[in-house]
Amino acid sequence: MNTCKNTFFSFCQTIAKLRSDDGCPWDRKQTTTSLKKYIAEECAELLEAIDENDPIHLCEEIGDVLFLLVLLSEIQSESAHFTIEDVISGINAKMIRRHPHVFAGTELKNEIDLNKQWEKIKSMEKKKK
Repeated sequence: MNTCKNTFFSFCQTIAKLRSDDGCPWDRKQTTTSLKKYIAEECAELLEAIDENDPIHLCEEIGDVLFLLVLLSEIQSESAHFTIEDVISGINAKMIRRHPHVFAGTELKNEIDLNKQWEKIKSMEKKKK
């Protein structure tokens, strides 16, 4: 796990360097809006890689999407809106909350009950917003 943590931290530092004053002009000029077309393109390529069932291509496309998501988070961080840590801790908490059958000892009889529970939790989350 530490290897993953260290690798991800290093990757985030790479993205921050690309956005820095002595970084890459293309990366520095990107905005949340300008990244939309690249996110759409890379997600389409990711879907193609899934359809091809090619693990090497899939790995590459996951990396491309991850790059854009971390870049998007870095841009938001620069404006003090949120950080990549906020994104990760938020989704981690959400997955734990939505999986009480895994993390809280709740037992479910079947996939139908699982889906009902998921939708109920999701609905409760929306009411809190």
